[in-house]
Parts: sequence; C-alpha cells; structure tokens
Amino acid sequence: KTMPTSLDDEQFSFNSMCFLATIIFLVPADARSDDPTPKEISKWKTLAQQGNDAAQFNLGLTYSKGKVVSQDYTKAKKWYKLSAEQGNTAAQLNLGNMYAAGQGVDQNYEEALKWYTLAAKEGNAIAQHNVGLMYATGQGVDQNYAEAMKWYKLAAAQENPEAQYNIGVMYYNGQGVDQDKEKAKEWFGKACDNGFQRGCDKFRELDKK
Repeated sequence: KTMPTSLDDEQFSFNSMCFLATIIFLVPADARSDDPTPKEISKWKTLAQQGNDAAQFNLGLTYSKGKVVSQDYTKAKKWYKLSAEQGNTAAQLNLGNMYAAGQGVDQNYEEALKWYTLAAKEGNAIAQHNVGLMYATGQGVDQNYAEAMKWYKLAAAQENPEAQYNIGVMYYNGQGVDQDKEKAKEWFGKACDNGFQRGCDKFRELDKK
C-alpha cells in the first residue's frame, strides 16, 4: 500500500505508519533519550547473560539503534527475543516491529501480530494500536473491523492518538460501524488534542462542512 492521500483512503498502511508516525513501527520503545555509556553496556551484557530481561531489552535497543555500537539487527533480535520470552512488553513490541518491518528477519506479519498481541494483552497501548491496525488492514490475519475497533478503543482509552485517529476513520468510512461523521469528527478531535496533526487536519475539514 502507498500512503493514504485522503480521508476516504483506508487507515494507515504499514508504509504510511512508518513514515507518519514512526513511534509505532520503526522507532523502538525507549525510556531514555541519551545514549548509554560503554560502562553501562558492559554491565547490561553481564546482567543479560544472567537472564535479566531489562538488560536484555537494553542490549536489543542498543544494537537496534547502532549509535554506541555497530548496528546489528541480528543481535538486536536475539536480545529482544530473550527479553520478550520473559514477558517484557517493550521487547515484545520491538520484536513485533522488527518482523513488521523486516529488520534483521524476513518480513512476517503473522509473527509480528503474535508479539504485538502478547504486549497488547498486558496493556501496552502502542501494541494495542498495532494489533488493531493489523486487523483493520488484514495484514497477518483475516480482516476484521470489529476486532480492529476493539483494540483501537483499548489503545484510545490510554490516549494513543493514532488509535483515536483510526477510530475516526472507521466512523467516517463506516468500517465495521454505522457511518457517523459526527463521531468521526469527535475522534479526530481527540487525536488532535493529543498532538496528532493529521487528526487536527481532518477535524478542521469536517468542521467546515
């Protein structure tokens, strides 16, 4: 799919989401903005080898970013997977990202959905949105708008603006729900309130009609 150019186009495809809202698919979940020191990385390696899931996640993130160490998606996947298997939702999300984007692995939407779902069930809002998106677009699973709406609403309840925007799209297009442009405008407004510019644009577009 190419990037949607109008409201009548479907919800964000994976390509457009990578471009428009990179926090969802390409940029890893990260609690810190600064780069780790070599001393920190050495400590993480020791802890990771002892089975510490947070250290494993941190190593995965470090290799994925490739700023302090050489970028190595194979090593990133290794450490993310070890962390994810212990229930670390950030690692599950980022491992799903790698499968969705084909980073260091063959692109595999079914595997991406598997890891997103694990994180989503534990309340990770970005993962909840991603699961909704996959059901809405039929990537890795049969298209199911009702299931998409369920996951979008869980993410939207946590103020995820992409989910709020995509709920607006579903109401605007009548996808899995009765078409309702007032509800669409309401959801676009919520996305706008949370800083999502596309939601602001669509809210103003509908407000003029």
